[in-house]
Amino acid sequence: MYCNRKSIVLASGSPRRQHYLKEMGLVFSVITSSVDEVVCRDETPDDFVCRMAREKSAIPAQKFPESWVISGDTVVCSGAEILGKPVDREDAISMLMSLSGIEHRVKTGLCVACVAENISIVRVVTTKVLFAEFSETTARAYVASGECFDKAGSYGIQGKGAFLVKAIEGSYSNVVGLPLTELLDILMEHKVISACQ
Repeated sequence: MYCNRKSIVLASGSPRRQHYLKEMGLVFSVITSSVDEVVCRDETPDDFVCRMAREKSAIPAQKFPESWVISGDTVVCSGAEILGKPVDREDAISMLMSLSGIEHRVKTGLCVACVAENISIVRVVTTKVLFAEFSETTARAYVASGECFDKAGSYGIQGKGAFLVKAIEGSYSNVVGLPLTELLDILMEHKVISACQ
């Protein structure tokens, strides 16, 4: 579908993000860096995901200044509360039950940066997700599958967790963790990629 015109580095170990880029036909390297994912006092969800995306791109961008570095951070928000990845089974069950039957928002901070070209673009993409109502028994059964533990909000829409979702408004790929439309627009605009003929 798309062809590289410039070198791309994905600053993420997420297999879901890697899968999306591969599906688009892109060639890229994967370089990850560890960041402290702690929300600062009075930091909004938008500010938090933007800061995380920037921080995740910083080291790879310095190591490979000629490359275009893509990084992202995705969180689930219930009101102003940020729901990250669960720390254990009970935390996962508690998160899921707090979302049962209500709408929440999934926010991804997306950063695309190239040191050599002095460009750093950061965007926030938001998707509204409505959960069906479900019992604690259902939540426990889902948590027992093990799918929830590396996912913000304790669920994966692209896997077994799809049954929890009643409706979405906005980007589906954003809920998975990489807002493809917005990313491809940036890469096309800056001639990092082109459509293959």
